[in-house]
Amino acid sequence: MDAGTLDPAKSPPRTRATLPIASAATLLALMNYTAPTTVLADVARELRADIGGQTWILNGISLGLAALLLTAGSLADNYGRRRLFAIGSLVLAASSVLCAAAPTVWLFVVGRLVQGAASAALIAAGLGLVAHTYTEPAARARGTAVWSAMLGLGIALGPLVSALFGAFTHWRIFYVAVSVASVALAAGAVRWLDETRAERARRVDLPGMLTMTGAVALLVTALTLGRTGWSDPAVWVSALGALALLAAFGVIESRRPEPMLDLALLRRPAFVGATLAALVTGLSVIGLMNYFPPVLQQVTGIGPVAGALVFGIWAVTSFVVALVARRLSWSAGRQLVWGMVLAGVGELAMFGAAEAGSWSQAVPGLLVAGVASGVLNAALAGQAVATVPADRASMGSGANNTARYIGSSVGVAVVVAVVSAGRNPAHGIDLALIVSAATAFAGAVGIALLSRKN
Repeated sequence: MDAGTLDPAKSPPRTRATLPIASAATLLALMNYTAPTTVLADVARELRADIGGQTWILNGISLGLAALLLTAGSLADNYGRRRLFAIGSLVLAASSVLCAAAPTVWLFVVGRLVQGAASAALIAAGLGLVAHTYTEPAARARGTAVWSAMLGLGIALGPLVSALFGAFTHWRIFYVAVSVASVALAAGAVRWLDETRAERARRVDLPGMLTMTGAVALLVTALTLGRTGWSDPAVWVSALGALALLAAFGVIESRRPEPMLDLALLRRPAFVGATLAALVTGLSVIGLMNYFPPVLQQVTGIGPVAGALVFGIWAVTSFVVALVARRLSWSAGRQLVWGMVLAGVGELAMFGAAEAGSWSQAVPGLLVAGVASGVLNAALAGQAVATVPADRASMGSGANNTARYIGSSVGVAVVVAVVSAGRNPAHGIDLALIVSAATAFAGAVGIALLSRKN
C-alpha cells in the first residue's frame, strides 16, 4: 500500500515522522530568515555595521537561499532527500555557531549566507519528502497544508523569539538555539526518515547548476547593493552578469539530454502559473511585509517585542488559514487568483495607518493580508509538486521557492526605493502599499488567464 493512502495513526513510525520533521525544519528555517528584523539595531551596534552592512545582515540569507534552492532540489531528487536534509541541518548548525560567535559584521554575513544555502536544502528536500510520503490527493493536500502553514508560523515567531532573546539575554543566544535545534533535526532525520530519491537518477547537470546559481546570486547581490545606491557600478555589473548567466542557463538546459530544469515545463500552464504566483507573492506580499512592520514601529514608537506581536497578526493568521485552506472546494488556480486579490485588498486596507501613527488602524488589513498569505502558501506548496513529474518533487519545490525568494528580494528593493522617494517613511510606505496592491492584482489577472488554458 502506498504511504500516501495510509491512515497516519496506523502508518509505520517512519511515515508518521516525515511530516513533523519536515515541518519543523521549515519552521526553523523561516524563523531564522526573519529573526534579525527586530534586533537589527542591537546587531548593528555590536558589530559596528554601517548602512551597507545592515543591508547585508538582512539580505545575506536571501542570497544563499534563492541561489541554492533549485540546485538543492535537483540534488535531493538524484542523491537522496533524507541525505541532503541531514546535511543541510548540520550545515545550518555550523553556520549558526559562526553567527553566534562572529566578531565582525562580514563574518556574521558569511554565516547568514551559509545559513541560506542550508535552509535551501531543508526546504527543497523537506517538501520533496512530504510529497513522496503522501501520494494520495487528500493525504498530500493535508501534508502540504501543514508544511506550508509553517512558513507563516516561522515568519511570525522569528522576530518575536529573537526580540525576546535580545530583551532578556542576548541576541547571539538565538543562533545558539538554532544550532542546537538543527543538530536535533539531523539526528531525527537519520533516525526516523526513510531515504527517498527519484526512480531514475539523472546525470549531474553541473553547467546548469553553476549558471543558475551564479545568475541568482548576482541578481540578489545587485538588488542588495542597490538599496544603498543604484548608481554604484557594482549594481549594474552584477545585474548584467545575472542576465548573461541566465541566458547561458537557458541555452545549456535546452541542449542537455537530462537538464536540471526541464524547459518543457514552461509549456505547462499550471507550472507557469504556480511559478508566477510564487514570484508575485514574493514581490507583492513578502517584500512589503519585510519592511512595513519596521516602518510602523518607527512611526508609532512601539518597541521590538510589541512590533513583533503586531507583525504576528499577519503571520499567525497566515498559519491558521494555511492549515484549513485544503478544505476549500476551489481549484488550485482559483485559490491562487483569489489569494492574490485578497492580498491586494489587505494592502490597500493598511493605507494611512503609518501616516496616522496608529498600529491598530493596520490590524484589519493585516488580518485580510494574513488570510491571503495562508491561501497562497497552501496552494503554492501543493502546486509546486503537482505541476512536475512525480519523481522530481524536490526540483519542483526548489523551482517554486526560488521564484518566491527572488520575488521577495526584488519586492524589498522596490519597497525601499518607493519609501525613500516619499516625503517621510509614513508617506512612502503608503505609496509602497499601492504599488504592492497593484502588483498583486496584476498577478491575479495573469494567473487567471493561465488557469483558463489548463
